[in-house]
Amino acid sequence: MQKSLVIVESPAKAKTIEKFLGKDYKVMSSYGHIRDLKPKEFSIDIEHNYKPEYVVPADKKKLVSELKKESASVGEILLASDEDREGEAIAWHLFETLGLKPENTKRIVFHEITKNAILNALKNPRNIDINLVNAQQARRVLDRIVGFEVSPILWRKVKPALSAGRVQSVAVRLIVEREREINHFVSEASYRLTATFLLPDGMTLLNAKLNKRLKDKQEALRFLESCKDAEFMIEDITKKPMRKSPAPPFTTSTLQQEAARKLGFSVSQTMMVAQRLYESGYITYMRTDSVNLSDLALNTSKEAIVGSYGEKYYKFRKYHTKSKGAQEAHEAIRPTYMSAPEISGNAQEKRLYDLIFKRTIACQMADAELERTTITIRIHNKEDEKFVAVGEIITFDGFLHVYMESFDEDNGENELENGLLPPVKKNDALTMKDLLATERFTQRPPRYTEASLVHRLEELGIGRPSTYAPTIQTIQNREYVTRGDKEGTERTFNILTLKNKAITDTDKTEITGADRNKLMPTDIGAVVNDFLTEYFPNILDYHFTANVEKEFDTIAEGKADWTKAMDSFYQVFHPIVEAASAVKTEHKVGERALGTDPKSGKPVFVKIGRYGPIAQIGQAKPDDKKDKPQFASLMKGQSIETITLEEALKLFDLPRMVGLYENEEMIVGIGRFGPFIRHNGVFISIPKTLNPLDVTSEEAIELIENKRKKEQERHIKTFAEDPELEILNGRYGPYITYKGNNYRIPKSTDPATLTLDECRKIIEETADKPAKKKFAKNKR
Repeated sequence: MQKSLVIVESPAKAKTIEKFLGKDYKVMSSYGHIRDLKPKEFSIDIEHNYKPEYVVPADKKKLVSELKKESASVGEILLASDEDREGEAIAWHLFETLGLKPENTKRIVFHEITKNAILNALKNPRNIDINLVNAQQARRVLDRIVGFEVSPILWRKVKPALSAGRVQSVAVRLIVEREREINHFVSEASYRLTATFLLPDGMTLLNAKLNKRLKDKQEALRFLESCKDAEFMIEDITKKPMRKSPAPPFTTSTLQQEAARKLGFSVSQTMMVAQRLYESGYITYMRTDSVNLSDLALNTSKEAIVGSYGEKYYKFRKYHTKSKGAQEAHEAIRPTYMSAPEISGNAQEKRLYDLIFKRTIACQMADAELERTTITIRIHNKEDEKFVAVGEIITFDGFLHVYMESFDEDNGENELENGLLPPVKKNDALTMKDLLATERFTQRPPRYTEASLVHRLEELGIGRPSTYAPTIQTIQNREYVTRGDKEGTERTFNILTLKNKAITDTDKTEITGADRNKLMPTDIGAVVNDFLTEYFPNILDYHFTANVEKEFDTIAEGKADWTKAMDSFYQVFHPIVEAASAVKTEHKVGERALGTDPKSGKPVFVKIGRYGPIAQIGQAKPDDKKDKPQFASLMKGQSIETITLEEALKLFDLPRMVGLYENEEMIVGIGRFGPFIRHNGVFISIPKTLNPLDVTSEEAIELIENKRKKEQERHIKTFAEDPELEILNGRYGPYITYKGNNYRIPKSTDPATLTLDECRKIIEETADKPAKKKFAKNKR
């Protein structure tokens, strides 16, 4: 009989731990939580101290039976789930559900899956920390109360099937408010002046910029005029040594931010890859807000740096966590073995590990040493205006030899501030080669990326390392927020050039406001945000949400009773819910009046419909069922917040007939899934490059023919003897489809030559592992 049963929450983690334990240990996985609140019920007994009503899901009952059986047959059970609050709750649920006994059940924790860490944890078992469990229960119960009490109000007031969440609603608010800042932003123009000077040798060039911006074109012209006959001289040269220090090792949020900037990973992708690295024993636990490094990590980092780069590149650094709500005494995210700069794994795992390894190494390396040179150029007829050239050179690269931190936004102000400047002397006379006055504009606030949203949530004290990725995923899944691209608009800007004592005036164009992979609110997200802000200001208040997180921290420290904290919240919250539910509004929430339809004289407005934002002409009248309102879906890129009356009225031109083809009408319209052409019962999607309001007959015919061509290419072969069996060409290559299942065709096989019997043989041979259903998407 095996002496001990170790239970962890993931099979990958179990597999790695099993390698370090002997035959006396059996490692099993709980596959996450084995019980939770009932999914479609409130499941909280308010009257009895907010007692949660937990159930074992149907898909976990067999597993629970196996764990019960196994735990009854061993002398010791070790609960080895992750060391954070969620992990502690998993351990507690296992203890309660399996009916374990305190005398032979212990909790072991470790923040890295290495042999030393596991053996050390076995030597230092402890009891389940009920304070951590209660902090997790408090979060779960509070979020369930908010979701179940607020969501039904949204169904009635806005649209069915919507939901509200404590942290997700605040995240949506941040994105909605930022978008409105952008929409209301008015750009201000000014002129930036840059000059190219010839040094006394007549060959060497020096670039410099004016130390101030000029407010308008007239002022810029006057300045250029005054420089036609001006003399220029080196007034001052200053050299200043500078140092740059490395960034601290990764926390959850900084890893998510840097992986987004450097690797292009989404927040959830970063956490998924980091989880695999942790469970494989390559990095420490990936949900942490600590920047602390263990003595072992510090010592092994020193060995790696001195061995690879030399003693001068090493500098001991001890980082301390400044975050007020930092959870538990975790370590920063670092490699488990600092002697291993590379690992085996897939491309994503290797890239993220490389990032973590370099960041950890860099944080124990010497400062980079730089020298900044500033050259000031005097204009003989000006007192206040001077040209300035700034150059920066690295005299010792230090940590930059390995790693440099990235940043989200670059305003382009430092584009002349780099590199080595040419040698000059004080009082050198310079000759102006040319002078450019370029019209520049103040920049609107940047839209959030997933990473910058995490950074902002962390700044506000909202959420914790374990909640950032799920929150951002949830608001996208619920279509309150979309991550995507925004097309820019063309803008004209002016350039004045002084060269050879002549001024030329040129206008050029540029694209402004374009964005890629940014978070933007949907109309539904904006409407829900406005409703919650009006009726539930506390839920959307940043300070309130941050204070709730602090309350959870206090519970985790054993300094507060979680049920009392719930009661304090509920006594304030529930009356607000009842008041909001009782409010009767004349119009649907989010409705916006645009004006009057000139043809009918009826009001025109936009609102959230069953399938999204719609425009409406007229209103339903109970006493006149013949006079029904007209509806039209908004097009992609249009918003109920910014659409004009003219734009809305154009939507009612659809559906429209653009012509006949093969004696059948071609109808352009907008449906639930976007703009389309309907021809002979077939729907053809209209691409983003075409506006459905302007599609011509020729363009419609081309789209119809392209659709037919693709369909023909997709159908490789059919069999009259068995019409349900077909060979298709899919996104991932040819495959057989039969009775709702898809089957891969071996690569060496020519699908066009397959007989019916050969197809049936392939189906029989791969019956246990049919191709993924995603092939079926190609039927659309």
